[in-house]
Amino acid sequence: MQKIIDSHHHIWNKVDVPWLADEPKPRIFGPYEAIRRDYLVDELLSDFEGFNIEKSVYIQCNWDPSRALEETAWVQSVADANKFPQGIVAYVDLTASDAAKKIEAQLQYKNVKGIRQQLHWHENPHWSYVTDPVMFNQPAFRKGMDVIEKHNLAFDLQIFPSQMVAATEFAAAYPNTPMILNHAGMPEDRSLEGWNLWLNGMRSLAKSKNVLVKFSGLNTYEHKCDVEKMLPVIQESLSIFGANRCMYGSNFPIEKLWTNYGTYLNAVIQCVGNVSSSEFEDIFYNTAKTAYKL
Repeated sequence: MQKIIDSHHHIWNKVDVPWLADEPKPRIFGPYEAIRRDYLVDELLSDFEGFNIEKSVYIQCNWDPSRALEETAWVQSVADANKFPQGIVAYVDLTASDAAKKIEAQLQYKNVKGIRQQLHWHENPHWSYVTDPVMFNQPAFRKGMDVIEKHNLAFDLQIFPSQMVAATEFAAAYPNTPMILNHAGMPEDRSLEGWNLWLNGMRSLAKSKNVLVKFSGLNTYEHKCDVEKMLPVIQESLSIFGANRCMYGSNFPIEKLWTNYGTYLNAVIQCVGNVSSSEFEDIFYNTAKTAYKL
């Protein structure tokens, strides 16, 4: 198997992640008792075993926001001891008055390659992380984005299809900042109307050449590894964006709720289909390597 970069995974100590605590709020990914525990780097590397994962990117996993710098410090210590992960996407509230200072503090850790502040809004309040569906247009948020651009960081863009058209101008405003669309834009509605909303949104976002698509978390709404549902998402993304603007990510251990690492990776490979060797290398290695400067 060719070398691979896993561009989207998490590790955590249960005690540090508020959403892993016992609480009644429903989660997009359903019951999650099986992952309401420590998921540390040894288990991650065990999941990677046999699949030639050469590099990986840790994505912030919603520690207490006041401890975001502590999260990064811990992940960097893990990376220093284990040589994984090679990239860290940290959390900063870009609307905060001291966002610039917080971003610069994150940069003391050498593996920090990007920032994620989840922006996804949905009419179902349990699926929303923000109250403003166009939070990316707020002046305070844009000031934070200016600092991300200044420091040549990537931004992980997590939005629903209903937000995509509005986000197109936002993406275009930062042409030098890789904007990595998490979970291929989270197409949760597979009705004809919902599918067309996603397609139109993807075509709109694709006009901004800095927008990249991440094939992570593609089973979030099915709660099973469903190749039939993954196939059109991956094929349409490749058609609209091209292989050199798409990348693989596992979203482990979330996907571990319903599958194992090899099954998910092989499902993505199956859905990518008959591409050239250079296109395969783009999807599974080069796009992530370039976007995250690994």
